[in-house]
Amino acid sequence: MFNTIPTAAYIHIPFCRRRCYYCDFPISVLGNGVSTSTQIMVTDYVDWLCRELETVKLLASNLNTIFFGGGTPSLLPPTLLGRILQQVEAKLGIAADAEISMEIDPGTFNRQQLQDYLAVGVNRFSLGVQAFQSELLQICGRSHSLQDIFSAIALFKQASITNFSLDLISGLPQQTIQQWQDSLAQAIAIAPQHISCYDLVLEPVTAFGKQYQPGIKPLPTDEDTAAMYKLAQQMLTHADYQHYEVSNYAKKGYQCRHNRVYWENKSYYGFGMGAASYVEGKRFTRPRTRREYYAWVEAGGIMDVPVTSETDYILETLMLGLRLAEGVSLAQFDREIKEKICTCLQPYRDRGWVEFLEIDGEERLKLTDPEGFLFSNTILATLFDRLDS
Repeated sequence: MFNTIPTAAYIHIPFCRRRCYYCDFPISVLGNGVSTSTQIMVTDYVDWLCRELETVKLLASNLNTIFFGGGTPSLLPPTLLGRILQQVEAKLGIAADAEISMEIDPGTFNRQQLQDYLAVGVNRFSLGVQAFQSELLQICGRSHSLQDIFSAIALFKQASITNFSLDLISGLPQQTIQQWQDSLAQAIAIAPQHISCYDLVLEPVTAFGKQYQPGIKPLPTDEDTAAMYKLAQQMLTHADYQHYEVSNYAKKGYQCRHNRVYWENKSYYGFGMGAASYVEGKRFTRPRTRREYYAWVEAGGIMDVPVTSETDYILETLMLGLRLAEGVSLAQFDREIKEKICTCLQPYRDRGWVEFLEIDGEERLKLTDPEGFLFSNTILATLFDRLDS
């Protein structure tokens, strides 16, 4: 049932200059300046992360993808990032053609840093733009300016970096459809190989979550956010980006290999504060503060968690796989499960939200684009209710 040998690893770098108003990730705020104390904090964290890699029992592997997320990994000096990769190489091995990605924020790096990141092995960058309007950047609490975005793109060109992604957010407070259209147009003009378009999610513990209610001003209405989603689909596919996942678009050959591991419900490692792993059918998350994470590593990094049940595995496979444009293969489910799926989704098939296809002799279930993707939560809720009963 489970893919037990992980070939992907997520590595969490928790440091940020400030916490954005929509963010609920486990981070440590450094502020805008560089001080001896912050340098010590960052170095200590890398020490503990490398100690985790050395201490925790890992299955023999050879990683095909590595993703440095955060936080803001570009606040980590290339020498320290290189040290982590050396430890990963020594412990697990890294395939010669591995995709090694890192999130990077405008205003946090220079040309030499980029060249040094490339030198230690990074070959894909994800630039956190979020919006191309100064007022929206300020509303979000972003630490970078509009000029920082264009300076970052110029630095990419100077360093001959072509494999990069831009992140955008729709549904922001006070954001209009025209602003969203302008952001999409700016992103298309920059011509990255990959673009991610995320709809704002109001997490309860965030500043936005405490301040706003979904669909109530100054947030866009549900109708407007749906229009933004459709606009992104229209503009980006017209510009030859493949809409390969609910929130992600890529030029041919540039889908994010690492994130596909999640959506295909395959096993993966997570390392660092708050990082999640899925190994041998077990999902577990490390402590979300540095102090608790260090204590966990000191104690040997032991997690006593149950193996995912067969029902949960089926639900997770559907929930994750239906995010992909090609959907999921029904061949992996037994006859009873397939019948339940087909029966409960028939009303959505009639509405044009769901498709049952046969591709190369294989039965597949997929959501239509954009309507099925837009109503994916409704479709999944029906599936979960039917299969979990």
